[in-house]
Amino acid sequence: MAKARAPRRTLDSYTVKGINKTIRAGDCVLMRPTDSSKPSYVAKVEKIESDSRGGNVKVHVRWYYRPEESLGGRRQFHGSKEVFLSDHYDVQSADTVEGKCTVHSFKSYTKLDAVGNEDFFCRFDYNSSTGAFNPDRVAVYCKCEMPYNPDDLMVQCEGCSDWFHPVCIDMTPEEAKRLDHFFCHSCSSEEQKKLQNSHAASRHSDTKEKQVHNLLFNC
Repeated sequence: MAKARAPRRTLDSYTVKGINKTIRAGDCVLMRPTDSSKPSYVAKVEKIESDSRGGNVKVHVRWYYRPEESLGGRRQFHGSKEVFLSDHYDVQSADTVEGKCTVHSFKSYTKLDAVGNEDFFCRFDYNSSTGAFNPDRVAVYCKCEMPYNPDDLMVQCEGCSDWFHPVCIDMTPEEAKRLDHFFCHSCSSEEQKKLQNSHAASRHSDTKEKQVHNLLFNC
């Protein structure tokens, strides 16, 4: 007869050996990669369990994928600290946790005064088997029609409120940083400037969007 599996109990928290950090369900953590040459894995803790004696602690996690780990790979518009919340769940030893981190919403990340090593952002959920993203559409900007990358310098047109990469409007980054006012080519005529106030609401609501799949696989 097979030996009965020892019951496990759910822990409210666990202090990880070696780093003296207390983790709880809902925390985002950095986990030791199998290949030491790769960056730490990013995960969300779903549950913490131990054996009946409080030992052999395991963390149930939901993995975040980096863009290069997705089927489409890393693209120009992906930020250096961007991750995707995947449907990939796993169970790991709690002692593989290397530290805690914060995965911000895209909006809150762009408002950070300074980005630390433990700061990441997520704007997509990712299906690891199909490569599908949710949401499957994203706002795009500039003449190149790319999603916003918070790592890149962009200038905003005071007419249409669109954002532009300096290189896409034949401008150097230094020139862009010195700008006090900017109107894109489409908004630069006097007639279009006069109309900008009356049409601002409709232009704002017509924000350009592209399917994420097309951006990732057809670039």
